[in-house]
Amino acid sequence: MLNTLNNISIETIPTYFIKPYKNSYKAEWDLFISLAKNGTFLFQRDFMDYHNDRFTDASLFVYKKNQLIAVLPANIDANTLYSHKGLTYGGLLYSAKLKLNQVIGIYKCLLEYLKSIGISSLQIKELPNIYQSSPNDEFKYVAFLLEAKLLRRDALSVIDYGTSFKIASNRKEGVKKAEKQQLEIKEDLNFEGFWNEILIPNLNEKYQTNPVHSLAEITLLNKRFPNNIRQFNVYHNTVLVAGTTIFETDKVAHCQYISAYHDKNRLGSLDFLHYNLINNVFKDKAFYDFGISNENNGKNINGGLLFWKEGFGARTVTQDVYSINTDSSHLLNKVLI
Repeated sequence: MLNTLNNISIETIPTYFIKPYKNSYKAEWDLFISLAKNGTFLFQRDFMDYHNDRFTDASLFVYKKNQLIAVLPANIDANTLYSHKGLTYGGLLYSAKLKLNQVIGIYKCLLEYLKSIGISSLQIKELPNIYQSSPNDEFKYVAFLLEAKLLRRDALSVIDYGTSFKIASNRKEGVKKAEKQQLEIKEDLNFEGFWNEILIPNLNEKYQTNPVHSLAEITLLNKRFPNNIRQFNVYHNTVLVAGTTIFETDKVAHCQYISAYHDKNRLGSLDFLHYNLINNVFKDKAFYDFGISNENNGKNINGGLLFWKEGFGARTVTQDVYSINTDSSHLLNKVLI
């Protein structure tokens, strides 16, 4: 399937046509991402390609005549196209100028193209609305029209700075503990201490797993995106006791990793860290995203973790994963009456 996808000639469909991404198109891709209403740095090729040894890239361009109007970050596995399994979110990316009828047409073109090259299903993990610069629910409507199957729904805990959120007293008590212990917060350029001393041991012990990003990978990505990937650590008498890795976009500060030594409750290290990040470092953002607390493919929630996040005033934003059959494009015929 890889050879078929990379070598196929452009599939012409009325109004729109599809072109597979190649490395030589990097500049065109990155420029488009920078202008898209739902683009973030995760869709830049310098981010996407860091793990191209684990995923077979199958990203696509969508053109109308000779004008690029949309892109789809994607990878391929067997007869399924994913958008993109190596990213936190995905889907079709386009400018605010595109209207609903055009997006419907693009999805029809996309599904017909995928079917023509032997892809039977398209799986999309949607971009949460907090990351978008303008209303962007076109995909939700298209998914409804296509009778897409909902595979998973996660619950993100998000602080909306546009509301009068309230931080609970038990979180403030943790801050007071930290202040009494004279804890100190530092933004570090080196990720090694947090990764090797706290994050990896904790994930190994609790979940028998490792971080999604290795130390080498997060270090590389930080060098490529120093203004977007930031590490904040907490020290007690110069000893590293807690930390969080933030993925920062225009509107959102997202906690990619949160971890601390076992004495976090006694020291109040995580309460202290996030209280200061929320109220000082990222106070001018639109949202502070703690991420999900889900387990078991979204069916369960870690109650203690959710309670802690909601103690800062975070409330729920959902993120869906859909599967779409590529032979369902006919369902988009004659939508407009």
